[in-house]
Amino acid sequence: MASANYRTSATNVHNQLLAAWPSEVWAHVGSDLERVELVQGQTLHEAGTALKYVYFPISAVVSLVSGMQDGGSAEVAVVGHEGVVGVCAFMDGAVALSGGEVQTAGHAWRMRAPVLANHVARHAAMALPLLRYTQALLVQLAQTAACNRHHSLHQQLCRWLLLHQDRHRCDEFLVTHERMSNLLGVRRETVTACALKLQKAGLIRYGRGRLAILGRRGLEGESCECYAVVRSAYDRLRCSHLAAPPVAVHRHADPCRTLPNVLSALRQPNALLALQA
Repeated sequence: MASANYRTSATNVHNQLLAAWPSEVWAHVGSDLERVELVQGQTLHEAGTALKYVYFPISAVVSLVSGMQDGGSAEVAVVGHEGVVGVCAFMDGAVALSGGEVQTAGHAWRMRAPVLANHVARHAAMALPLLRYTQALLVQLAQTAACNRHHSLHQQLCRWLLLHQDRHRCDEFLVTHERMSNLLGVRRETVTACALKLQKAGLIRYGRGRLAILGRRGLEGESCECYAVVRSAYDRLRCSHLAAPPVAVHRHADPCRTLPNVLSALRQPNALLALQA
């Protein structure tokens, strides 16, 4: 559901990625952002389909999911106020690599995918924050794959709870055991048993679809190293946004050259390490 138009700027978007864009960019992109309400369970896009919109969550939390032929699915990453849903939109193609499902209802900024691609091609100042975010997202995707293969469900659940708490920015959120089991790709009974163990340890409180984190440090201790790896990647992302000096906006840049030049630079040795600096 689209809300009334808002006057946007880097100071009032309440999305870390949008706030990283230099103020000069907002003269070009502000009018193309629309504040929308997302409802729990809403499908933003399906894997393999053309992206119509990209979403920059404000208070909503979105799960990126990978589906199977038998109808099953599993969460491969989670996106909140730190990022964007639909990173493929500003690259060489606008086809979603995973599905996007709203895990927690809330608000987000929405922009048409072709419009974002056009802005990024024209204004290099927009590209670097997006590429830095994409790198952090890739860390989360890779670590999730490794975690699902090598660590126990107990550890996976702790990691999942911590990552979702980070994006909710609060200690309590709505989620059912059935939903957690679907996102983790396991049986509901297994998730229930793990959650009960955490509740008996005083680390969480769960009832009627409402889950509260009571002992964050305890969850971090019970989790595997995967949470720390992912958290570190997003901490570096946040610091890079805060420390990065404004980049000149090339108002008359050739859209056929600007972004390809940025992507070409990233292929150079140590380019990805430079993004973390």
